[in-house]
Amino acid sequence: MEKKDIDSICGGLPPELCEQLAKEQQLIKIRLEKRKFGKEVTIIEGIDEKEVDIKKLASQLKTKLATGGTAKNGRIELQGDHRSALKEILIQFGFPEESIIVVS
Repeated sequence: MEKKDIDSICGGLPPELCEQLAKEQQLIKIRLEKRKFGKEVTIIEGIDEKEVDIKKLASQLKTKLATGGTAKNGRIELQGDHRSALKEILIQFGFPEESIIVVS
């Protein structure tokens, strides 16, 4: 995030505090989608691309879960069913627990 973006959004708050506020205001949905040939893909939606570097987050999640995936169209797609582990990992990354919804 650029310096001028942080100042316009947070009104002079420290960048760390601004980033935490941005994470708290998001509603993240984690769901499973079936694809061709019975493949499962975990979809993470609701992360604001202006506040969080979605490509960097996707890269960190793929590394942590040892899986493939991509970040496109404002969402992260991970190969396989990772719904149970993702909530805990996102909480470790600083997203508040009450803003994460796991759709069964």
